[in-house]
Parts: sequence; C-alpha cells; structure tokens
Amino acid sequence: MRKITVIPVALTVAAVMATAACGNTSATASAPGKAPAVAADAVQPAKAGRLSVWKSAELGPVVTDGAGFTLYRFDQDSANPPTSTCVGDCAAAWPPVLAGDAAAGRGLDTALIGSVKRADGSLQLTLAGWPLYRYAQDTAPRQTRGHGVGGTWFAAAPDGTKARAGAGTAETPPPSGAAAPKALPALSTVKDEEHGTIVRDGKGRTLYRFTKDTAWPMKSNCEGGCLELWKPAKLVDKKDVKGIDPKLLIPLKRPDGTEQLTLDCWPLYWYTGDKKPGDTSGHGVNNTWFTVRPDGKLAK
Repeated sequence: MRKITVIPVALTVAAVMATAACGNTSATASAPGKAPAVAADAVQPAKAGRLSVWKSAELGPVVTDGAGFTLYRFDQDSANPPTSTCVGDCAAAWPPVLAGDAAAGRGLDTALIGSVKRADGSLQLTLAGWPLYRYAQDTAPRQTRGHGVGGTWFAAAPDGTKARAGAGTAETPPPSGAAAPKALPALSTVKDEEHGTIVRDGKGRTLYRFTKDTAWPMKSNCEGGCLELWKPAKLVDKKDVKGIDPKLLIPLKRPDGTEQLTLDCWPLYWYTGDKKPGDTSGHGVNNTWFTVRPDGKLAK
C-alpha cells in the first residue's frame, strides 16, 4: 500500500503565517533615503602630520595625528616584519595613515617612526613597526571609539604597544545599601537623542540592521569576518518584550545552525564597538549598519 503523509494543520498554518508576515515587507526592504554606500576604494587614507601624545583619562597616553585624531593598531597586522592586512572594506572603516608628512612631536621617539608599503604602493605610517590607522567613527579629535573593536583594534601608546587603562579609572562602587539597577526586559525600546526611539536588548545594547541582509527571503549576509564585529542577536522570550509587537519577532536559522532574532523579518545584531549600554557608535558604519525602530525600519 502507498504511504500517505499527513501534515499537521497547525504547523502548516503557523508556517504560512510566518512566511506571509515576512512577505509583506517589500515596503521596508530598502534603506531610507540616504547617500549610496561608499566604495572601499573611494576612501582616502589619512595624512599623518605632526604626531603627538595626549593622556586619555580612560586609556592613558595615546598617539594622535596632526589633526588630533587617535591612531590605532590592528592585531592581525605584524610589526616584525611590518605588514598591513587591512584592505578593501576594512580600510573603509579604518583608513590607513600615510607616512609622507609624518613628524614625531613631543613624547614620541623619532626612531620608532617608520613606514610600510601597502598593496597599492602607498607608504603607510608605522610606530615600532605597527601600521597605524584612523577609525572612521571617530568624528572629532581625541575620541577613542575604535579602542577594543572586535577585540583586535586598539589605540596606540607612544611606544607602539596597545594603550591601556590608567590608574584611578575603576568605577566607583554604589553606596552601601543602594538599590540594584532594575533589570531590563529581554527586548525593549529606548529614546535616543540622535536617532529617536530605537531597540535594545536585555543588556542595554543597541541593536542594528544590515542593509545587505534581506527580509524576503529572510537572510543574513553577515558572515566570516563580519561576525567578529557584529554579533547576531539571540532569541528572546516574547513575554519579556516591551514596546515591540511580539508578532514581529521571528527566529532565523543561520548556516551554522544557530538561531538569530529578527524584527519584521530583518536580522538583528549588536556591535562590539559599542563600549557601554546605550552607545550607538555602529549607526552609519560603512553606510550599511543602522539602529532599528520598533517596527523594524531603519532609524534615520
């Protein structure tokens, strides 16, 4: 006799409903009006100028370029021999610093200043052999938003080592008998002064969308090296959600078998470059990463 396979009606209906929900996102599939993404080869390297040292309250002595911007080193490079491995999209986020007009200012040893030839033939500044970079998300002098990103990028100290937290920077413990901070819901919203109402996870971390992902079909295109900086958001208990419609939360199975949280079928991530709860330094990175509204749309 021929076997007849019976598919449970409830399962079929649930699958259809999830598919339909993700199929109705064509209106939100494209990013809001914004400039096109900057091509990696269009990013201009930074000029070194007269290097100097400033004392960060958090990191101690930090090297800056002639414009006062913090300079960084990359763990995947090498100092002996000097080698730069940051190219393409990496160089878009971390512009290499050119060595042509470099000069050692006060607090720097001229003998430690050098250069390394990049794949495109340009000469990149080195400090104690380590190639130096700016961080595109540092928008003003003496910012250190790039320190610790991905666990591989660090502000450079005057001797070429990684800048480290100085003495007396430990957090002050709360007064005796003070109430513990109230726990956040697993997923909630917060009013951000710059981006409006955006989504955060249970640890207070801002969640982001990647414009190279798709909602229909529901797919994450952040793989390989991308996952070193952008971590997939984990599934949450829909009963522990505030300010967001639980019906918009659907799991996505990634190629490695793990499940990622999506909002209105868009995969969600948190950014390793955000140093503390409430940070939004990932917004606008490479013009492809943006904070998220409660309805799943990109925050402008």
